Amino acid sequence: MKQIVVISGKGGTGKTVVTGSFAALAKNKIMVDCDVDAADLHLLLHPTIKERHEFRSGQTSVIDKKLCKKCGKCVPVCRFGAIKDDFTVERFSCEGCALCSYICPHGAIRMEENVAGEWFISDTRYGPFVHAKLGIAEENSGKLVAKIRQIAKEIAEKQALDYVIIDGPPGIGCPVIASLSGVDCALIVTEPTLSGLHDAGRAMEVARHFNIPVKLVVNKYDLNPVMTEKIETFFRDRDVPVAGKIAFDKTVVEALVKGKTIVENASASVSEEVKNIWEGLR
Repeated sequence: MKQIVVISGKGGTGKTVVTGSFAALAKNKIMVDCDVDAADLHLLLHPTIKERHEFRSGQTSVIDKKLCKKCGKCVPVCRFGAIKDDFTVERFSCEGCALCSYICPHGAIRMEENVAGEWFISDTRYGPFVHAKLGIAEENSGKLVAKIRQIAKEIAEKQALDYVIIDGPPGIGCPVIASLSGVDCALIVTEPTLSGLHDAGRAMEVARHFNIPVKLVVNKYDLNPVMTEKIETFFRDRDVPVAGKIAFDKTVVEALVKGKTIVENASASVSEEVKNIWEGLR
């Protein structure tokens, strides 16, 4: 079983479009959408949810009105200002440090685990799909990413699947690190802009920090051939192979509007470019 993660360093480079195409091309695989803060791979895969599970993470303090004597000792110790004048807790301000529960002389404050999101196991026209949705203003997206990756790996092992194809989140933060852990290859998708080069370079450094092989794809390369050449030179100087380049094509947009992948609905030339990239990875 091989695990391939598609990352970008920044949003909007076409990472999910490429991942969706891999889902259409690969045989005997499972897909995972690790962009739990703003998941969108489901828009291309149209999953039918088979299992729905709560994701619990972090704690929030709760004041028991029956036990509270309104002594006020908890108010000054909360540096986040989560305890209000009426001795209620503002949930989104509470950081779960639990200091107030230790300070309260009447035992009126308890810590409750948060329901921070949901994760799902679904079926799609291309095979099984594990995805998740982090709640609004919730934390620990890296923990949720690790959870759904573990579930996908267990399914892959149980069903003897050949590939785990992971749509990673943008950036270089905690959820990206959780997406990269233990994979066989990280494919960076970038665009021919200065910010695209900068952020793809940071993504490469993060992947290499964990000794993960890296390859590069330049999306919409023909919109700025000069910058594309700079990007290719930058990565080749650092021994990162260019897995392929994808031209700008309006049929890609038309495919996305229809909820289709590139290889299903885009022009033959762009579809062939994506197929060649997948064959090179495979």
